[in-house]
Amino acid sequence: MSARLVVVEGLDGAGKNTLTTALVVELTRRGLTVGRLAFPRYGTLHADLAADALHGGQAGTADSPHAMALLFALDRHAAVGELADLTRSNDIVLLDRYVASNAAYTAARLGAAGAEEAIDWIDALEFDTLALPVPDLQILLDTPVELAAERAGSREAQDPGRTRDRYERDQTLQADTATAYRRLAEASWRSPWTVLGPQPDVPALADLVVGT
Repeated sequence: MSARLVVVEGLDGAGKNTLTTALVVELTRRGLTVGRLAFPRYGTLHADLAADALHGGQAGTADSPHAMALLFALDRHAAVGELADLTRSNDIVLLDRYVASNAAYTAARLGAAGAEEAIDWIDALEFDTLALPVPDLQILLDTPVELAAERAGSREAQDPGRTRDRYERDQTLQADTATAYRRLAEASWRSPWTVLGPQPDVPALADLVVGT
C-alpha cells in the first residue's frame, strides 16, 4: 500500500515549512513513517534556473509566466523517481508546495482573462504529460498577505543569503495568488482541500492527514 500524498500550499511566508515540520513531529509521535520534500528543490537544475530567473538572470525568462511555470513543472518531473521511493517507503508523504502552487501563481500573473486557461494547461502538463502523482489531500495555509510579507521580510533580514525574489517582493502578485489559491480550494481542484488560518491545530490536522 502506497503512502498518502499530502501537500501544504500557501504564499511565501505563509508558514508552510513550520507547519510541515510540526506535522512530521506529530505523525512520527503516532508511530507513522513520514517522507518529506519541498518544491522548488533548490540545488537542482530546474529549480536553480528558476531561482536565477526570479533574481534577474536567464535573459528575462521571468517575464514569461509560461516559461517560469515550465521550469517549476520540470523540477517536479525530475523528482518523480524520488517521489515514488518516498511513497513506497513511508505511510505519509508531505510536500511543501506542489502543482497547485504553479497553477495559483501562473493564474495570478495572467489575470482574469488567462487564469482558467493557465490552470487547465498546468493540470494537463504536470498530471498528464509529466505523469506526476495526484495528491490525496491539499492543505491551504491561508495566511493574511500582510502577515506573510512581514514574515518573508524578517526571514530576509535575518539571513543575508536569503534575498527575496521577484515573486516574493511583488505584493500585488501575492494578493492575487492568495485569491487564486482560494478558488482552487473552493473548486476542490484535483483532490480534496482543507483551508486553515495562520495558527492551525496540528493534532486535528494530523487526524485529517491520516484519513481519520
